[in-house]
Amino acid sequence: MRKLAITQNITLDGSIEMLGDWFDPTDQDPQLLEATRRQSERADAMLLGRQTFEDFRGYWPRQTDDQTGITDELNQIQKYVVSSTLTDPQWRNSTVLTGDWIAQVRALKGQEGRDIVVTGSITLTHALIVSGLVDEYRLFVYPAIQGRGRRLFPDGYEMPRLHLVEARGFQNGVCLLRYTN
Repeated sequence: MRKLAITQNITLDGSIEMLGDWFDPTDQDPQLLEATRRQSERADAMLLGRQTFEDFRGYWPRQTDDQTGITDELNQIQKYVVSSTLTDPQWRNSTVLTGDWIAQVRALKGQEGRDIVVTGSITLTHALIVSGLVDEYRLFVYPAIQGRGRRLFPDGYEMPRLHLVEARGFQNGVCLLRYTN
C-alpha cells in the first residue's frame, strides 16, 4: 500500500498560502535541496488540485535553465489533478480525476508503488485531511511570519497527537519536520 504524504512549505505562523515573498522555489540552500530530492525519490506520483496544477504547468515546463532539477522531476512524475472542470491536462504524465475522486485516491493508495505526494492545493489538502487519507506530513517551515493566509489544517479540525519522524534544520533557517499519524 502506498503512502499519501502532504509536503508543504509553511510559514512559522502556520500559513501555507503564499501571499507574500517568503518562498522562492529557485532559491534553495544546497542541503535543503538535497533533502527535497530525497523526499522526491520516495514518490512516483503527485496529487494536485486544479489551481496548483495550472500554476505548476504554467511555470515548471517553461524553465530552460533549472539548476535545481525540479523541472525534470515534475515533467517525469505521474501527476493526478483533481478537477470538475479540467478535461485536457496539457502536461505529459498527467491524469484528471473527476467524480468520486476520494475513492480514486483510495484506489491509487492501494496500488503498488512509492509515495503519492500532495503539495500546495489547499482545498484538496483540507479534504484529504478530513477524509483520513493522509499518512504523513512533511513540512518545510520557513522562518517567516505572514500574519494571514489559509492554514495547513481546516479551521476547527482536531487531530490526535502526531508522531515526529524527523526534525532537521538548514543554514537558511528552514526546518524540515516530518510527522505521521
